[in-house]
Amino acid sequence: MYNQSLKVFVLLLLFLSTEIIAQKKDKNTAPPAQEAKKPEGKKEPKPYKKVIDSTAITQKGLIDVHKVADKYLFEIPNSLIGKEIMTTTRYSKTPAGGGIFGGEEVNRQVVRFEKGLNNTIILRSITYVIMAKEEDKPITQSVRNSSADPIIGIYDILAYKKDEAGKENVASVIDMTPTFEADVQTFSLDPIKKQLLSIQAFQKDKSFIQYVKSFPINTEIRTTKTFTTVAPQISRTPAPKIGVDLPAGLDAGVVTMELNTSFILLPEKPMRKRTFDKRVGYFANRYSVFEEESHKADTDIFAVRWRLEPKNEEDAQKQKRGELIEPLKPIVYYIDPATPDKWKPFIKQGIDDWQVAFEGAGWKNAIRGEYWPENDPTMSLEDARFSVLRYFAADIQNAYGPNVHDPRTGEIMESHIGWYHNIMSLLRDWYLIQTAAVDPKARNKKFDDQLMGELIRFVAAHEVGHTLGLRHNMGASNATPVEMLRNPEYQKKNGHTSSIMDYARFNYVAQPGDGVTDLFPRIGDYDKWAIKWGYSYFADAKSEEEEKALLNEMTKEAYKNRRLWFGTESSPFDPRYQTEDLGDNAMKASEYGIKNLKYILPNLIEWSKEKGEDYSELEDMYTALVGQFRRYMGHVTKNVGGIYETPKTYDMQGNEYETVPSSIQNEAVDFLNKQLFKTPTWLLDQNILAKIYPDKGVELMRGIQEGTLSSLMSLDRMARLMETASLGKDNYSVDELMSDLKNGIFSELKSNTPIDVYRRNLQKAFVSKLIDAIKLDKSAVANFNGRRIVMVDTDLPSIARGHLIELKNQLKVANTTTTDRLSKFHIADLIARIDQALNPK
Repeated sequence: MYNQSLKVFVLLLLFLSTEIIAQKKDKNTAPPAQEAKKPEGKKEPKPYKKVIDSTAITQKGLIDVHKVADKYLFEIPNSLIGKEIMTTTRYSKTPAGGGIFGGEEVNRQVVRFEKGLNNTIILRSITYVIMAKEEDKPITQSVRNSSADPIIGIYDILAYKKDEAGKENVASVIDMTPTFEADVQTFSLDPIKKQLLSIQAFQKDKSFIQYVKSFPINTEIRTTKTFTTVAPQISRTPAPKIGVDLPAGLDAGVVTMELNTSFILLPEKPMRKRTFDKRVGYFANRYSVFEEESHKADTDIFAVRWRLEPKNEEDAQKQKRGELIEPLKPIVYYIDPATPDKWKPFIKQGIDDWQVAFEGAGWKNAIRGEYWPENDPTMSLEDARFSVLRYFAADIQNAYGPNVHDPRTGEIMESHIGWYHNIMSLLRDWYLIQTAAVDPKARNKKFDDQLMGELIRFVAAHEVGHTLGLRHNMGASNATPVEMLRNPEYQKKNGHTSSIMDYARFNYVAQPGDGVTDLFPRIGDYDKWAIKWGYSYFADAKSEEEEKALLNEMTKEAYKNRRLWFGTESSPFDPRYQTEDLGDNAMKASEYGIKNLKYILPNLIEWSKEKGEDYSELEDMYTALVGQFRRYMGHVTKNVGGIYETPKTYDMQGNEYETVPSSIQNEAVDFLNKQLFKTPTWLLDQNILAKIYPDKGVELMRGIQEGTLSSLMSLDRMARLMETASLGKDNYSVDELMSDLKNGIFSELKSNTPIDVYRRNLQKAFVSKLIDAIKLDKSAVANFNGRRIVMVDTDLPSIARGHLIELKNQLKVANTTTTDRLSKFHIADLIARIDQALNPK
């Protein structure tokens, strides 16, 4: 065994030695030339005319497209190599029942064609996460090493196109057919959308390219795609769930949709970015920026807006002197031809209403609405060159205003506003419930065309505002004093909110007899200021930094006017920034609102009646009225534990955060005790309930009262109250809140009066909240400004325990004096519950 092993070892050593010796050539001897091996099966480029022959149907444009037999050959010019292209994919046609509609955006991505190896073209998907400040610094390479973009396609070059002299290659011909016949995610639905729609496998044999069209600055690809669907789970519910089980999928096992993908070249000269300012409400883009001389990565945040520039230097100087000028490229929104004809003029007016705001920024004719031209083969509703308000045949009560923008600079390229048919039903309910006390035209089941048209105009203007880059300004309505909402002259001049971008629908505060007739939002003072901030052209500013300095001075000056403030839609604790609210005091405004609801409620039967119809309209109206009442309770509740959040910079006076004064928080709790916790029996109109509900409103009232009580005593609010109370004894505290609630909710204990079913339910709910607070464990966590607060380790359980003990003693006294049978049972039950909670063993 040993000898055999030695023999093998010697033979191996001789073999290796031979290899080593063989490699020791004379260093002056050049190795023989070797020809690079061609990839197996790879075809070399052919002459251009052999590929693009006489049968080719050619379309010239951003990308010249040649249809040869059943292939779509894209001619990629060298000038396009390395350039960034925005691709936007939209539904053209959709299966019914899934909550998706033709015209809506499916996917959006920037792509780039690059030269590859061995006569290939690469297509990459570009993601903007980190950027280098300067291209010629070493750190740029580090950024590139950490931001590789994925390859979504590699294409053999079928032919090169030569220049006129026949020497230089100026373009490469590739076959893009397989990409668009397949289900490439960049140009299709992403996995989340497929999951939501229960879409499963792509069916290539039932999918195809309909056509490709090319235009001077864009190329459009229309495809039909078919997918199998996931079998629905067996359920006792007979009807499929909308958005989960597409009816077509249940019928055929597959769903088919049409998609349109637009390729549009991003600007050769990027628009100058406008630095985001949180004092003005613009949507923003951001990415991390690395600079050679910086000590840390910076975040570049910039506003999203259209590109408005003078046509020439002469116009720029005119504008500088205060003259209005027309922009080089105005903002144009087309109205979907599928829109009912009678609403088109109102939608156009809603778009044109923004002209006055742009005039304040130095532009005339900067924005307009246009009707879609009929029978124009050069235009498509999905074409990325055109911004369109799309009308959807859907029972959704909504509209929305998105935009497609250059991720490098925030420049808006186009927008497709979504408009669902049933928005009119929502507008009817809003306007009737909020204004019918003062506007006779609102006292109908169906509004006349003029009134509905004006409502549509308002919504159109709001959604266009979003597509101009404007966010919701939820603080705008807070700039109007409540009593001014009842002043007809003030309303005629200013309206009830300073911004149409607020969710301040209609003036629900104005009372019968006030004479207020201006009840709609309009383009307000804030909107004009925000457009001025976003669209003023600074001819003399040489950089973003110079522009930023000029804008900062403008903003500081504007902040002297409360009507020009922006109030974020995302503040969880500032009561000035709320949806659907009006005025500078929620308690006063809500009290006026409730007076109007009390007038409207008894009239709902008359206003909803129609011979031969059931009471479904009455139910809708009543539900809307109850919803409005709930909103008032929510508006008031947000004052408790509230913190004002006013964006500031170092060169402005005052703090950014201030605690809502104790007097206002007291006022809020007092309002809730009087308007909600003292049962609002007026809301339970039995003449109406008997027609729409089998119950008499006990559970309805429980839901409203318990919902508000749960919000008031939520852990997040408790955490804020404890935090702000620590700043001084003058601030409202958890102890004061519980005392105020207890005194209001258990007022019968002092007056020795019977406790009705509504109050018994409410009192049990309050005691349950206190018991929950003393049973907290480590899993009970509050969130305050991103911090996780373990509430069992705070004063909350101690305060709750103290109030339970006090309440137990009060209940014992009351139990000896009450004579009402159910009240006595109820009190005894509460005492037992508290005893069990305090002494669980």
